[in-house]
Amino acid sequence: MSSVFEVRGGNRLKGEIIPQGAKNEALQIISAVLLTPGKVTINNIPDILDVNLLIELMGDIGVKVNRISRASCEFQADDIDMAYLESAEFKKKSGRLRGSVMMAGPLLARFGKAYIPKPGGDKIGRRRLDTHVIGFEKLGAAFVYDTDDNYFRLESNGGLKGTYMLLDEPSVTGTANIVMAAVLAQGTTTIYNAACEPYLQQLCKMLTSMGAKISGIGSNLLVIEGVSTLGGCTHAMLPDMIEIGSFIGLAAMTQSEITIKNAGIQHLGIIPEKFRLLGIQMEFRGDDIYIPGQDSYEIQTFIDGSILTISDHPWPGFTPDLLSIVLVVATQAKGSVMVHQKMFESRLFFVDKLIDMGAQIILCDPHRAAVIGLGRQHKLRGITMSSPDIRAGVSLLIAALSAEGKSTIHNIDQIDRGYQYIDDRLRNLGADIKRV
Repeated sequence: MSSVFEVRGGNRLKGEIIPQGAKNEALQIISAVLLTPGKVTINNIPDILDVNLLIELMGDIGVKVNRISRASCEFQADDIDMAYLESAEFKKKSGRLRGSVMMAGPLLARFGKAYIPKPGGDKIGRRRLDTHVIGFEKLGAAFVYDTDDNYFRLESNGGLKGTYMLLDEPSVTGTANIVMAAVLAQGTTTIYNAACEPYLQQLCKMLTSMGAKISGIGSNLLVIEGVSTLGGCTHAMLPDMIEIGSFIGLAAMTQSEITIKNAGIQHLGIIPEKFRLLGIQMEFRGDDIYIPGQDSYEIQTFIDGSILTISDHPWPGFTPDLLSIVLVVATQAKGSVMVHQKMFESRLFFVDKLIDMGAQIILCDPHRAAVIGLGRQHKLRGITMSSPDIRAGVSLLIAALSAEGKSTIHNIDQIDRGYQYIDDRLRNLGADIKRV
């Protein structure tokens, strides 16, 4: 029986909140420990389901794991059990975790073979692995798909060789996986149309501190000169920008005065700007974001007066992970906005719940929703609902915290996969939320 959140909305929240380490960075960074027999220390680890599963999986395949605290961990991959990777147990466990695909690049580079389960994780439409597999093939790996147990098997007979490649999409996990494979390949690898998200910049910085030679970090053209071995390092993760965006939206929606501490503002790109377009005020105080209690906020229009559209785009554009939050926050703004979700086709399939709560939203198609802000004339009302994916789950939680009456949110494992102790942290701000 999985837990549910019971939320009584309508409280104004107040106080400080510290964002967790970045989930999407963690899955790459922890996989990268497989590239070296040296000791790697990682700090600011988010204590969430997906990350803990990956750390557990590392232990299963023979990595020495020393969890100094929930936020810090030492890893040493000097004795990997490659046979375990072929076991039914590994297939089952890694299949539960989409992040396990990130182990393929390092294993292929260092040990010449890897296994990729068919991906699990969110129900937000197709998430292809083509970018990963084609990239590995260009580096010289051969791959076989095992139809019996939905498994990709990769082998690099004779080692990986550097090459030029143009990615068909700037996939973050695809780029990360290829970069991790290329750092130990022979010769030079050039990756064009590479993803350049902060997660990836962090991975490249970590690999460089381990002895990799990477230039073009932060751009979409990466050049990697292969080296024969890498050493250990210490790495601290950035704060999670998706959490920070979620908290900005939460503050506005609940008319709360909230300070987001240590927000890594220089790494947030265009995110604060997009929330300002929704009329949300915020001040940068050092590395903290202060959001004053606002009775109302008004969606801006484009300069010619036409209705604002907010859409996602590869970095440095607006991250798709925050569109669900923008959509929810717009429901209580003054004005209208078109939310256009380009990158995933099922990310908007939670708007029916918001409509049940009283929001005015027209779902145009699987990619676009027009939101007519209620300007707080009608409060949302609490309902019983279920969370379809991590980001929709938190959007629904924000809606529930601003609604009148009681909401019940089922399937909150989806929220726990991405947000650590979210109920405790919200209670500290004065939210009425219970885990039942």
